[in-house]
Amino acid sequence: MRQVFRVLAYVVAAGVVVQAAVIVYAVAGMGLYIDDGGVLDQAAMEQVFAGEEVFPEQAGMLLHGMNGMMVLPVIALLTFVASFFAGVRGAWRWGLAILLLVVLQVMLGLGGHSVPILGGLHGVNALLLFGVSLYTGWRVAARGRATRGAPAVATSGVAADGVTP
Repeated sequence: MRQVFRVLAYVVAAGVVVQAAVIVYAVAGMGLYIDDGGVLDQAAMEQVFAGEEVFPEQAGMLLHGMNGMMVLPVIALLTFVASFFAGVRGAWRWGLAILLLVVLQVMLGLGGHSVPILGGLHGVNALLLFGVSLYTGWRVAARGRATRGAPAVATSGVAADGVTP
């Protein structure tokens, strides 16, 4: 279960990278659309909400929203659950940190539509989530390397190989 926890932590970090990539793709496409004379106004937003394509890269915004509000929270919750079975001291704290940062990320993202400064904090929190997720995966991997290389400890006067000294 340690490997599951480690992989899930890395998947969260990878998910943050995907989030950044798809939103930049969408914003770059929106910029090209405007440069080509396109207009983003209420009518364009109504087209988007009706399911019509205003510019091709708008799919990046849809992916960013779906991934951020549905996929990453589920992965973060699975990471938290796996932390209890990882067999790594303090893993639940790191799993909880990932989960709480994802919850905060969703709240900041949604709040950014009403209060723009929250959108800025959304980006800062994404960097923090990325770092915590990477550190968690690295910490679990390093812990596993340390325990594999350690010599077995004898107990009750019997050597680790089963032979009494």
